Amino acid sequence: MKYYPELQEGLYDPNIFKAFFLAGGPGSGKTYVVRRTTGGSGLKIVNSDDAFELLLKKAGLSLKMPPEETEPREVEKSKARRITKARKATYVEGRLGLIIDGTGSDYDKITGQAKMLQGLGYDTYMIFVNTSIDTALERNVERGREGGRTLPKALTIQLWKEVQANMGRYSQFFKRNFMLVLNNDPDDDIFDDVFKQIRALLRIKVSNTRAKNWMAMELAKRKR
Repeated sequence: MKYYPELQEGLYDPNIFKAFFLAGGPGSGKTYVVRRTTGGSGLKIVNSDDAFELLLKKAGLSLKMPPEETEPREVEKSKARRITKARKATYVEGRLGLIIDGTGSDYDKITGQAKMLQGLGYDTYMIFVNTSIDTALERNVERGREGGRTLPKALTIQLWKEVQANMGRYSQFFKRNFMLVLNNDPDDDIFDDVFKQIRALLRIKVSNTRAKNWMAMELAKRKR
């Protein structure tokens, strides 16, 4: 069989047709957990927060989110969303393996994205990183002390409640593809179990018809 190096980021992506939705309120440590457990996997991370923080710094705006900077901050947030949307579209076009990082507060948005990806042939999963409200508030304050982006206390509580309200619904939607990670105690070694679960899922070969048909058509195109 002829080797096509350009397919490394497509047909021969080891994580092709796998999408992991990441959910958890502010201070849950979800991004840290996933980076610790998926590092080196090759999954593409879709996270508008990374672009947002970079744009805030470039614009000279504070990461402490002061109310007097609301208007210019919203401009940068819109830019970050557009950048992230374009990046995600590129990944999906190649059916690359994804981690879609968000809070999970908008149930309809997340499940709508999951259904769209399932329609393309993706296997979809959710990693829900959960903490107590006290832990969430404490970590939000600590992030500010370390120079990171923080949220007002009232907004942190509001988002935590919204995410909590959706946890059972996500469990029903994703069923056996729903993983709950409790991340209250920083000394708990939660990473090994999550790492093993994710690696086991990534080893499962593509089996659904839509995905197989797409792969066959793409391979045929490159043989012409």
